[in-house]
Amino acid sequence: MSASLESRPTEVGLISAQFHRVRRAKVGFREGARPSPREVVRRPAHVARMLALAHHVEAIIVRGVVASAADVACQLGFTRARVTHLLDLQLLAPDIQEEVLFLEAVDGEEPLSERGLRAIAHAGTWEAQRVRWREVKASF
Repeated sequence: MSASLESRPTEVGLISAQFHRVRRAKVGFREGARPSPREVVRRPAHVARMLALAHHVEAIIVRGVVASAADVACQLGFTRARVTHLLDLQLLAPDIQEEVLFLEAVDGEEPLSERGLRAIAHAGTWEAQRVRWREVKASF
């Protein structure tokens, strides 16, 4: 018949393999070497795109393509307050605007919020803005 489990010889061996963790809802392991790290994703920061949009909106108002910021808001589906927020970014000193336009978000991490940038824009004189900008810039 069949031999009982107790009478079978026990084989003990060492298994060697490479495993790496797969990040998903459930923790799992996959056999094999870890995949090569993905490249860093860089794109223009949100505040840079909003500042560029503010310049574009101002340009089409000046050229007469649209009558006012209220018309822009209506066409873009924004509120008038939102368009005003965008246009307020143009109050920044020119050198700060240039630096903002070159900011990058690395792997989705934004260096600065738009609200924070508007606070700098409303700081008063360009010299006061530059002081606040240096303080904020030191944090990223």
